[in-house]
Amino acid sequence: MLVRAKTFTESGRRAQIVEAAIEVIAEVGYAKASFTRIAKHAGLSSTGMISYHFAGKDDLLAVCVAEIERVTGAFMQPRIDAAEGHVAQLRAYVEANVALVGEHPAAVRALIDIVKNRAARSAAVDGRLALFEEHFRAGQAAGVFRPFDARTAAIALTTGLDAVVVTAATDPPGPAELARIGRELADLYVRATAPEAEGGTR
Repeated sequence: MLVRAKTFTESGRRAQIVEAAIEVIAEVGYAKASFTRIAKHAGLSSTGMISYHFAGKDDLLAVCVAEIERVTGAFMQPRIDAAEGHVAQLRAYVEANVALVGEHPAAVRALIDIVKNRAARSAAVDGRLALFEEHFRAGQAAGVFRPFDARTAAIALTTGLDAVVVTAATDPPGPAELARIGRELADLYVRATAPEAEGGTR
């Protein structure tokens, strides 16, 4: 069976709808992000164009989450990849995640609200726990993190980081203040996981 390829115009319209949906969710929240609001924000004459491109709200939201994850990954991953060693990568992740608020505030607010309100958790959210759990275990094996339960530490890190990001995303401060917050939060996690009895940094 042949599947008709999307035209350039159709792909552009689809991207326009996703961008509008993300901005509407960031502004009014997931619960109030109706097709009517999204169509108006996107400058569409009716909601029919949204229904043409997406099977329903869940379908649209899934694409929104994927787009937000693409944007955040493009911002954060190079910073993490440039860091050498488990401790430096932990610091880079935390600082990049906080800095992300200043670069893509709407995307951050939208993702927070979607994850908070949807019954099904984003696979990326659950995957992040597993990623940190593995990172902590590998760092412990390398002797740069002290002994602790990696799963518990991963939960504490992600929830604490999310709380800081949520607060910052509500009314984003300037880049310098975000950088300070990121450094202080990273310092906290580095000290908490350091092998020295005094909790020194590496």
